[in-house]
Amino acid sequence: MALEHESSTGLALAVRTAGSQTAFADVIRRRQSTVHNWLRGGKELPAELVFEVEAKLGISRHDLRPDLYPREDTAEASALGDEELAA
Repeated sequence: MALEHESSTGLALAVRTAGSQTAFADVIRRRQSTVHNWLRGGKELPAELVFEVEAKLGISRHDLRPDLYPREDTAEASALGDEELAA
């Protein structure tokens, strides 16, 4: 089974959406071996590629890199939780 099917990262989602590591590599103008190494190493999609992948593949930045682009409701809930802890 291909590495992108074993992972739930935004990178793996992007590769699955593109159809293959090679197709995704073409989208981001990188080599397939680079994409493979990112997947094998458990890496996230590089931050500088998030907006490009979002535009080209239609995957939300929130799904590609939730650590950098949390959903608003999640961020608000987190802020409310922090306020309650401070009280």
